Formats: sequence, C-alpha cells, structure tokens
Amino acid sequence: MAMMAAKPPQRSRNAGFMGIGSSKPPEGTSGAFFAIALVLLICAAALLIGQTVLAAVLAGVPTAPLWLLLVFVVLALVPLMLIAVRVFPWLVNWYYLLPAIICLLTFTVYPIAMTFGYAFTNFNSQNNDRPDSTTEISVARATENTLSLTGESKLGTLACRNTGCVGEILELRSEAESGRPGNSYRVVRLEGNTIVFDRAVPADTTRVRRINPISNIGFGNFQEIFSKASVQLTPVFIWTLVFALSTTVLNVFVGLLLGILLNNKRLKFRNLYRSLLILPWAVPGVISILMWQNLMNQNFGGLNRLLGLFGALPAPWLNDPMWAKMAILLVNLWLGFPYMMTATLGALSAIPDELYEAAEIDGASKIEQVRFITLPMLTVAFTPIVLATFAFNFNNFGIIYLLTAGGPPEAGREATARS
Repeated sequence: MAMMAAKPPQRSRNAGFMGIGSSKPPEGTSGAFFAIALVLLICAAALLIGQTVLAAVLAGVPTAPLWLLLVFVVLALVPLMLIAVRVFPWLVNWYYLLPAIICLLTFTVYPIAMTFGYAFTNFNSQNNDRPDSTTEISVARATENTLSLTGESKLGTLACRNTGCVGEILELRSEAESGRPGNSYRVVRLEGNTIVFDRAVPADTTRVRRINPISNIGFGNFQEIFSKASVQLTPVFIWTLVFALSTTVLNVFVGLLLGILLNNKRLKFRNLYRSLLILPWAVPGVISILMWQNLMNQNFGGLNRLLGLFGALPAPWLNDPMWAKMAILLVNLWLGFPYMMTATLGALSAIPDELYEAAEIDGASKIEQVRFITLPMLTVAFTPIVLATFAFNFNNFGIIYLLTAGGPPEAGREATARS
C-alpha cells in the first residue's frame, strides 16, 4: 500500500517562470537582472505617466510650476508598485533598493547620459535658461502681432538660417527687461521691414534678437579639440597629471612627517602644535587662496618683501608660467598637509604601543622603528587616502582659477588654455 501512495502533483514547466505568481524570488544572475529590469520598468512607466499628465496640465494652465512633475510621478508610482507586488510577491524585497536605484539614475546615470549627448551638439546655454543669441536690433513700433524695425536695423543682423527668418524663434524685450531674458515668439512671415509673429506681441517691445537652437553637429566638437591638441589638449593634460602627482606626493610627505613627529608622546606642547598646524584646514579655502594671492604679488607681496631682506630679487610668483606652477603647488601644500597630518595621527593611534616597546627592547633605533613598524602599518590605511587625494587634485579647478585664473599667458598657447 505504501508503494501505491499518491504521487505529489507535478508542477507545470511554465508555472512560476521567473517568479511570476510565486512568493519565491527568482534565483541566479538572470533572476536579479529580471528584478532590476522590472523595477526600472515601473519607474519608467511612472515617469511617462507623470510627463503626460504634466503636459495636459500645462496645456490648460501654462503658468503651472514644473515641480508638479514630481507629484504626478509619485502619484503614479505608488499604485504601479502595489499592482506589481500583487503579480510578483517577491518584488517587495527589491522595493527596499528603490530609493538607491532612483538616486543612482538621477544623480549618476542621467548626468552621464546628458553629458554624452551634449558632446555631439553645438555650444548653447539654453538648458541653463540663458540661451545663446545673436546681436539685438532695434524696434520702432509694436502693434498686435507685428514688429516694425527702425531704419538702421537690418534683419540680416539676426543671422537667420531660414529665408526671411520664417519659422525662427525670436526673443522680444522691452527697456525694462534689458539684461534679462524676454519672451519668445515664432516668426510667421516677413513683410518688408515688418515681422509678423504667430501671436500678439507686447506693445512696449524695443529690442529683438534670435535664439540659437541646440543642434546636432556630430563629431564637430571632437574634431576641433583634436585639431588644437598640440596647443590646448596635450599641454593641459600633461600639466594636470604633473600637478595631481606632485601635489599628492608633497602633501603626503609633509603630512606624514608632521604626523609622525607630533605622535611622539614625549614632545612638549604637542597639542598646541596640532591646533596651530590644523588652522590652514579650518580656514575656508577661498580665503586662504585669496590671502596667498596678495602675499605673492610681485611688487607689494609679503613674500617678496621677505626675500628682499635677504638681498634676493622679487620673484614673479603669478606672472611667470614656471613660477605660477610652483606657486600653485606651494598653496595647495598649505591647504592639503593638515588633512594628511590628521589622517596620519588617526592611523598611528591604532598601532599598539607594545610593538614599539618590543622594538626598543630589541635595540631598534627610532628610525628603524619608523621604517619597520610605522610605515608598513600606515600603508594599508593610506592607500585609499592617497588615491582619493590624487583623484581630487586631478579635478581641482578651484585653486588654479582663484589663484592665477589660468594665467599667466604663454607663447604658443590660446587664451582658453594658458600656462
């Protein structure tokens, strides 16, 4: 009878495919990709619904704020998530990752994708709400949907791409709006010295200019960059590498040396020294850089006056290409060594004192203790710090911009890539 016991019902081959209708999550790499793709699909659907609703709202209320998109997306996302979790019960585990996924897409993936897309377009500030434009021309009179230009105004100044500027977007401004963006209107046709627009224009319009649209130019930007590589790209890239490597080595060496010296418990007033040496890090960098800019003034700077006391000639700190590079390394050392010193002191505090006591019993000198105990123990802690310092200084635009503004000029280099 036992042999004739009923067999358990066989599960259909397609039942529970990828976890559909099952509380058990899909397994393996393919299951993880399926789950992530499903979460992304839900987010994309919510975004599409939110944009559709916002477009409908803007059609009826043009002055509606654009932040309503976030409200509509959230209102669409919540029911979509509830529906999805009913079909895929195991998906609730992935919802805990949803905030991280949204932040990753918003602050990492989206900027990278937009940067890649902009690389193939013309230079334009339209996305910053300050679109590029042509030279303004004067308006004599504005009536209904037409503008009459003054006698000296020439339509060719607008550099329209289409004949008669038909279909072009023009920006109209009054005297009160001088220096600020005005409203945009589309040109319908041109009648002599009169421009006809698609809708009524403000009666106080006095100036008109054409908005340059964003357009795809293919590999034009890359062709221009590499065609000037010998005077722009290559020198700048080499100096960036030299600057990042040099300032990292200097900061690490000085910070490590000071950290080891101040870690000596027999040193009197070491807490006072620590407080004084950490001040360059505590003071805002902008203030320190501007202070150094005054100190390095060739004619009136404090450094050259100090050198003059020893009979030395004034150094062109910020006026000579080579001296300017040295000045940047010096100022960046002033700003960076306190961080390295603090990191060294923190790492040294984790080294047991018993190691040094045992080394003294064995007759090791202070230099040997540093060489065979301190430096090896610091290697593990300092590796990520050194890499982070190099990465930061590779993108350290602020110190060069504030100290020298990229200058001084150098022979054979363009204005956009000085010394």
